[in-house]
Amino acid sequence: MWLTFLTILLNIIDLVLPLLIAVAYFTLAERKIMAGIQRRKGPNVIGYLGLLQPLADGLKLFVKETVLPTNANIVLFVLAPLITFVLSLISWAVIPFGYGNVISDPQLGALYFLAISSLGVYGVLISGWSSNSKYAFLGALRSAAQMVSYEISMGIGLINVCLCVGTLNLTEIVIAQRDIWLVFPLLPVGVMFFIGCLAETNRHPFDLPEAEAELVSGYNVEYSAMGFALFFLGEYANMLVMGGVTSICFLGGWLSPFGIGVFSDGIWFGLKICFFVILFVVMRAILPRYRYDQLMRLGWKCFLPLALALFILSVGILLGFNWLPN
Repeated sequence: MWLTFLTILLNIIDLVLPLLIAVAYFTLAERKIMAGIQRRKGPNVIGYLGLLQPLADGLKLFVKETVLPTNANIVLFVLAPLITFVLSLISWAVIPFGYGNVISDPQLGALYFLAISSLGVYGVLISGWSSNSKYAFLGALRSAAQMVSYEISMGIGLINVCLCVGTLNLTEIVIAQRDIWLVFPLLPVGVMFFIGCLAETNRHPFDLPEAEAELVSGYNVEYSAMGFALFFLGEYANMLVMGGVTSICFLGGWLSPFGIGVFSDGIWFGLKICFFVILFVVMRAILPRYRYDQLMRLGWKCFLPLALALFILSVGILLGFNWLPN
């Protein structure tokens, strides 16, 4: 019993520590990439080429004083960033980095991912309501409406993938793409899924919940020090997990594009995640922000009907040619 518990604990630590380091240096990479696009230097003072900047940022947030608003619900106010951060971590429990290299490999892994991503809205809602601030509350309501809207289209796209491979297990979804990656037959679904990931993580051009020109900073406006840091870590960890799931569903996960093992499985998977998170950063640097009515219209009047139409088309093709997997 104790040996099993210790093994599980070591597996969790083995996942969480590299993830936290990856999130820290993802923030540095984002600032460097955006600086390059916008023709400026970016962080370059702390450490060689600014490589110690994430550590300095973390230390600054750790030693700052935590300010608790007078009229806030203190328990929920403190709990909200913890919920967001923990949910962003446990999403990785079913993500396979290679064949058999996964903490848990349930048959309903895709359903688990959808469930955890749906729960993420609670941290945002609780933080906005408990802050007792109109700016935070408006940001939380915006975020809830946005996340719920685009979750539906993302869910239908993921169901489309599962229908084509005949399983909800993420490892088996990757193995089913040994002959052809699903991005080729399901390219429109893949594009919609990635755009849904942008909206789900409140990233540009869909970062309306924290539109600083209107709502100061949105749902986390009253947070400082470690509360703000946990929201920050949760947001970037969510981007990484969204990149991982998109890679698994459409780019063959850890599979090599050359059919032979030039690098190890984990390196290929990491490179594909890097490709998607760089797209996240590039979108932030080059695209203007949507208006909120445009955002909702895109989700409900464009993406949802299109996702349903593509799903029905996939079902028709699979049934018509008798290609349904066993």
